[in-house]
Amino acid sequence: MSEAAAVSGTRARPRARHPLAQLTGTRFREFLREPEALFWGFAFPILLAIGLGIAFRNRPPDVLKIAAVTPELARSLAREKLLAVEELPAAAGAAELRTGKVVLLAEPGPGGTVTYRYDDTNPDGRTARRLADDAVQRAAGRADPVGARDELLREPGSRYIDFLVPGLLGMGLMGNGIWLTGFPIVDARRKKLLKRLVATPMPRPYYLLSFLLFRLSLLGVEVGLLLGAGVFLFGVPVRGRFLDFAAICVLGSLAFNALGLLIASRARTIEAASGLMNLTMMPMWVLSGVFFSSQRFPDAVQPLVRALPLTATIDALRMNMLQGATLLQAAPQLAVMGAWLGLSFTLALKLFRWR
Repeated sequence: MSEAAAVSGTRARPRARHPLAQLTGTRFREFLREPEALFWGFAFPILLAIGLGIAFRNRPPDVLKIAAVTPELARSLAREKLLAVEELPAAAGAAELRTGKVVLLAEPGPGGTVTYRYDDTNPDGRTARRLADDAVQRAAGRADPVGARDELLREPGSRYIDFLVPGLLGMGLMGNGIWLTGFPIVDARRKKLLKRLVATPMPRPYYLLSFLLFRLSLLGVEVGLLLGAGVFLFGVPVRGRFLDFAAICVLGSLAFNALGLLIASRARTIEAASGLMNLTMMPMWVLSGVFFSSQRFPDAVQPLVRALPLTATIDALRMNMLQGATLLQAAPQLAVMGAWLGLSFTLALKLFRWR
């Protein structure tokens, strides 16, 4: 072969891709080869939102079943529309109450009083007692000294599904950021692949950076599917600016990605990594207000709750989506997320074990 032909052949060969691009592509191929990861990362949060959205959809108040011993009591109680009254003998009514078929039994007491039998640990029993007594007192001629009227609030932003979707978004950012970062690293260390990569000309920071780029590349699909399901199926509002919403998601994703790197920096086995990840995520699932407000916890633990990255992420998402808050208004939450990102990534770089 002539020198010109050799030069021509050399020029004809495609140039090798940048090492960082190759590593990021590897992350995608590993992810797409795992159907379980696709389901838990994308499909499961949507199914969870749909299921809970249907379960807690707007619907009329439940009608509570109660029993009354006498016809007079039954007629008085029947005036309350939220009570379904059944007239039963005392023994039969007590049996229905014990088996949960009714939540309250009303029977005449001494001196013209009414005795209510119910389980005070059952919220339906407590509600039925209040409604039943109001009905009995009104039937006996009681009049309220102050008039009252109801204004029912059922607009988007005040429903449970509106509260839930930002929580599921934050939970998805945490789960995918930690699991999809930590497990591949630990698996590669277990298979001695990290040792082989160290022997190549690959700059070490590129390997860790490829995980960050991989997560950011998936972020649009991950967030878009769940948010789209919430908006189009349930009318969940997004009142803040889209760029602010995107910035919150990016910062939250990077913070959890860095936390995943930190968890995987020393672990040698899948079992050890799984235990550390569950130990990290479980308190946040409970404390950070995914399914109910974190304000329910005592004031003494509120500083700890507010310092968790998932709490900050969910609070910032809810502020943006439901209240239209800007990044400046969500600055305390963003500061917490940024602190977790900086601290976790710095420690991960110092502690990372390549062998």
